[in-house]
Amino acid sequence: MSTLGIINSDPEIRKKIEFAFAQSPGNNYDVIFLSEEDKILDFLNYALPELVVINFSDPSLDVENVVGHIRNDKWILNFGIIGLFDNKKDREEALLKKFKAINVLTLLDNFRLRSHLVKNIEIIEQNYQIIFQREFTKNLLDGASGSFTIENDLLAVPLYSGIGATILAQRGLINPDSKMHLQLALAELVVNAIEHGNCGISYEEKTQALNEGVSPIDLIAEKCKDPAIKARKVNFLWEIKSDYSAFIIQDQGKGFDVKAHLAKIARQDQYSLHGRGIKLAASLSQELKYNARGNQVALIIRHDVSVEHEVPVGFSREQILAVKKGDIVLREGEPSDYLYYISSGTYEVYQGDKPVGTLSAQDIFMGEMAFLLNQRRSATVKAATSGKLILLTQKTFINVIREYPHYGIFLSKLLAKRLVRSNEQTAQRLSRHNDTPAAPCHGPPGLI
Repeated sequence: MSTLGIINSDPEIRKKIEFAFAQSPGNNYDVIFLSEEDKILDFLNYALPELVVINFSDPSLDVENVVGHIRNDKWILNFGIIGLFDNKKDREEALLKKFKAINVLTLLDNFRLRSHLVKNIEIIEQNYQIIFQREFTKNLLDGASGSFTIENDLLAVPLYSGIGATILAQRGLINPDSKMHLQLALAELVVNAIEHGNCGISYEEKTQALNEGVSPIDLIAEKCKDPAIKARKVNFLWEIKSDYSAFIIQDQGKGFDVKAHLAKIARQDQYSLHGRGIKLAASLSQELKYNARGNQVALIIRHDVSVEHEVPVGFSREQILAVKKGDIVLREGEPSDYLYYISSGTYEVYQGDKPVGTLSAQDIFMGEMAFLLNQRRSATVKAATSGKLILLTQKTFINVIREYPHYGIFLSKLLAKRLVRSNEQTAQRLSRHNDTPAAPCHGPPGLI
C-alpha cells in the first residue's frame, strides 16, 4: 500500500492525521489528502487504491455522493475503508448500517485518531493478503483460512471483526445486512474474550466500574498493569468451507461455567448490555458453541448462495441470463467471442472430465482470458447452483471500455494479479516435486 487517500476537508482532522503519521516516522505511506469531489472521484477511479480513509462526519463533503459512487461500481472500487466519525454527531452502529454495502473495515472516533489511525493501518498492511487478495480460480479441494493474534486493546477490536466480516462479503458469501451484524457480533465476542477471559473482569466488577464512570478501556488498562495479564492474547481464527465459514475466538483466561452463564443470559432483560455479544452471535449464526473450559467459542455462518452482486454501471444495459443448476455455460474447444460478468451463482470448471476449480461472483468475469487472447475455450463450465450472468460481446466490451476507461485499468490489474497467482502456483508445484519440471500447465480456469 504505497498510496493512501484521505478523503477529508476538516483542517482540525487533517492536523490530527498529520500528527499521527509524524509520530510514526517508519511508515512508508504516500498520503494524499482529497477534499474536492472531482479529484476524489478521479483518485478512486484511476488510482484504484486498496485502502482509503473517509471522514463520514465531514459537514463540507458530499459523503453520500462519494459513497454512492463507490457502491455503484463496487466491483472495481472494492477497497478497504477506515471510516472516521465524530461520536457527538454520529453513532457507530448507525454508520455501519448506513454504509453496510461498502467495505468499511472499521470506524474510528476522531478522538482516537492520534493513537489508533496508524496502528489500524499497520494491522491492515500486516494482513494485506487476507483482505485484498481475492482467491481467483479456487481449487475445489482447498479452503481458505487464517488467523489473527489480538492484544488486549478494545479500540483495535472493530478492525479485526471488520476484516472477518469483509472476508465473507467480498467473496459474495453473505449479504450486506449479515455483514453488518457479523461485524458487530464478532466484535462483541472478541471484547468478551479480552474483558472476561484475559483480564478476568466479572460482570459485577464491570457493572460497578460503569456506575462509577470508569470506562471498559480504563478498566482493562488497570488490569494490564499486571505483566501476566498484559501478555495474554486472543486468537481469532477463521476458515471458509464450500457451504459455511467458521470463526473461532480463543482467550488465554481461566474460562467459565458455560451452562450457568448461558442460563443467566437467558433470564436477563433483552436490552441488558451483559451478554449482548452472545445473544447477537446466536441470532446470526447457525451454531454457536463453547469448549468445555469456556475459553473458546466457535461461530458457524452458513453461506447465502442467493447473494447477487450489483451490476456495474457500464454493464447495466446488457443482457442478463438466468442459469439453472446443471446448465453448461461454456464448452471446452468452442470459440470465445464473448465473456460473462458473474452476478451470482457458483460454477464448476472442468478440463475433460476432471474438476479443476470453481468460479463465483468474487471472480468477477468468466472466460475473459480466452476472450481477450482470441483463443478457444480451454475448459467447460457448468452451473453448480442457479445464478445470473451478464453476456458481454466483443463490441459491447470495447464500447464499455471507451465510455468507462477506468474499467480497462481495473481489468489490467485483475489480469496481472491472476498472472502472479498462476506463477506462484507453478512455483509451489515445482517445489513440491523437488525441483522436478512440472507437467505442462494448461493454466487456471481464468483461461476459459
